[in-house]
Amino acid sequence: MLRRIYDWCIDAAHKPYAIWLMGAVSFAESSFFPIPPDVMLIPMSLARPERAWLYALVCTVTSVAGGIVGYLIGALLYDSVGHWLIQLYGYGDKVEAFRAGYAEYGAWIILLKGLTPIPFKLVTITSGFANYNIWMFIGLSFIARGGRFFLVAILLNRYGVWIRENIEKRLGLWVALAAGVLVLGFIIAFRLF
Repeated sequence: MLRRIYDWCIDAAHKPYAIWLMGAVSFAESSFFPIPPDVMLIPMSLARPERAWLYALVCTVTSVAGGIVGYLIGALLYDSVGHWLIQLYGYGDKVEAFRAGYAEYGAWIILLKGLTPIPFKLVTITSGFANYNIWMFIGLSFIARGGRFFLVAILLNRYGVWIRENIEKRLGLWVALAAGVLVLGFIIAFRLF
């Protein structure tokens, strides 16, 4: 099953709709979807390393656009949709502490959490709820998300052939490690958020 999904993502890199699908996943992940765009960014960049820069740019722009939607959920719809999403992910009791932290550490919170596997939607919704400056939020989101996605692009563009060979030899191990990083991101978010 893992091989089929991996092969589908590799093959999808050559389809005209792939970049749109990756952009949609990146957009949704920043506002409500639990799966990060890396699940498409990495295989697509491995299949076409020369396009890794374009894929990173698309992920950055769509992630920030989705982040703005998440921000608006927090700012305008927190009492209904935003509160529901935060409760869905089990972070309802942590929102007030996070909101208080924004007064002093807002920029660092956005930068650090945007660079990590911590679910970015939690930052976007809470940024809106905390009434963090929208323009600062957008600028910091571009820096953090761009840093994350372009780091992946640099690595895959430079070492893509070697990485692809190793992933294909030990696909199960790499998927388990990626799942572990994702779970670790949720655990860290729960403890720090």
